[in-house]
Amino acid sequence: MRFLDDYLDVFQSPRRSATPEGAIARPDRASLETHLARRRYGRFTLTEAIRPSWQLDVVPQAGYRLDTYVDPRTGSRLPALIASVSSEKLFETFLCLLEPLGETCDIVLETSHERDGTEPNSFTRDGIERLVLESVLWDFEDLLTDDGCTGIAIMHPELSLEVQLDEHKLLIVYAPSRGPFEKILMDQGIDHCNQMRFISQGEHLHTSHTRFARRFDEMTNRFGAC
Repeated sequence: MRFLDDYLDVFQSPRRSATPEGAIARPDRASLETHLARRRYGRFTLTEAIRPSWQLDVVPQAGYRLDTYVDPRTGSRLPALIASVSSEKLFETFLCLLEPLGETCDIVLETSHERDGTEPNSFTRDGIERLVLESVLWDFEDLLTDDGCTGIAIMHPELSLEVQLDEHKLLIVYAPSRGPFEKILMDQGIDHCNQMRFISQGEHLHTSHTRFARRFDEMTNRFGAC
């Protein structure tokens, strides 16, 4: 289990000695296995792609928060929202959020399976019909929801409208008007929470598998992305 191996690399460092005062005691392997096998937190279920740290800096939950993207070069601001959705509703909600983008979309596929730098590798395809797009997405639902190294962004070809399903399996929307997207989230039973914190904001681990690297290549080929 990649989760467990990553944790043990940290916890078994030879330079570690006694646990600092006030810190959480180092868990044993059995406790880690139990923690990392846990997918359900209350009514929220994680996908296989990601797990919170042993310390549970952020407890996974469903909800969304309004945000703003600030362009670091120009200082321009674009309204955004970020949503955390339980795994049984995640893919369906993602597809619903694509509806306001119109009939034709551009896509960006991202992978960190074999990254050659600090940023994920990206592949793009412009001008794909949304119905064709959704058909291909259904064929790769497992990759998009359960691989912690795969992300996707769907954009309107002309307007500042974008929907992401990122490596943390968070849904991120950029849009001048967030109303249509908020309505979709509310229709899906996702509540607004101003104080929402997301799994990406605390220590966490991603997981993947070599078969997902192959599946990503298949998906880029199906889309004709390059």
